[in-house]
Amino acid sequence: MHTGNRWAVAVAVLALVAGTAAFTEAASPIVIKFSHVVAKEAPKGKAADRFAELVNQRLKGRVEVQAFHNSALYKDREEIEALQLGAVQLLAPSTAKLVPWFPQYQVFDLPYLFVDQEHAHKAMTDPRVTAKLFPLLKSRGMLGLAAWDNGFKHMTSNKCPIVKPEDMKGQKIRVQSSKVLEEQFRIVGAKPQVMAFGEVYNALERGVVDGEENTFTNIYSQRMHEVQRCLTVSSHGYIAYVVLTNALFWEGLPRDIRKVLEDSLAEVTKWEWEQSAKEQEEAYEKMQEYAKATGKLQITVLTPEQRTQWAATFQPVHKKFESVIGKDLLDLIPGLAK
Repeated sequence: MHTGNRWAVAVAVLALVAGTAAFTEAASPIVIKFSHVVAKEAPKGKAADRFAELVNQRLKGRVEVQAFHNSALYKDREEIEALQLGAVQLLAPSTAKLVPWFPQYQVFDLPYLFVDQEHAHKAMTDPRVTAKLFPLLKSRGMLGLAAWDNGFKHMTSNKCPIVKPEDMKGQKIRVQSSKVLEEQFRIVGAKPQVMAFGEVYNALERGVVDGEENTFTNIYSQRMHEVQRCLTVSSHGYIAYVVLTNALFWEGLPRDIRKVLEDSLAEVTKWEWEQSAKEQEEAYEKMQEYAKATGKLQITVLTPEQRTQWAATFQPVHKKFESVIGKDLLDLIPGLAK
């Protein structure tokens, strides 16, 4: 969605749709397509399926939620435009995917910003934070409905080991589309490569990139550990998802239907947080077993002292993006850990 004419046409079409009998007691159910790019087995994939199951049971005959996994419909950037055009009705992109349109969302990409998962949850849901970020979505015809969780990121590579920041020098590292993430790796001498999530496994396998950063569940569910020589447990970054909908679509739904959707989403969000934490541990354990059984994966866990070294090296990234993200937001989030 990069031209004024295209945006105007999209708004006009969606306004027409919202005003039709499609959102009344029609014979056919309202179809809600929920698209995302990760595996069905990942926490987000399971949460999308759980949401679909609950809604389809509670609104049987009136609403049908269809979940599409693993970039079956759209890749990373494509899905945002599809939502704006009304081709899909629900997404749950990582905050980094929103950055091309809303650079303020880069705050969640900053390295070593969060103390722990509870701190991250507070930052994603605190009204003072959402009051600064959610209106940005509305300006592009979208609404933020919930914050899902995918835990902390770690580093993998075929050039080992990764213990000190200087170990990254010269490595080609896949990143999401975020200037913060690009700068994060440039500052340690690496060469960041922006790439869609669905392309990462093949790029690692073919050596197009040396490594990447991701959560345990994403690494394991996409089998990235099978085409990487080392995994460094660094917890240096965080991946959070924002459940998005098309504003005109959502506001055009009958109130009783919208209420059921909102209640179901709140229920699934709590479940997703718990499930994600559990599955991160399980995925890590499975990769430890794989490493022990095959000898093909070297796992290094950074000590607190080593993490402090990495955090100090990354600190200039926070300062560089202060004006883009907003000093008020950067000052607010650390205090939420208390």
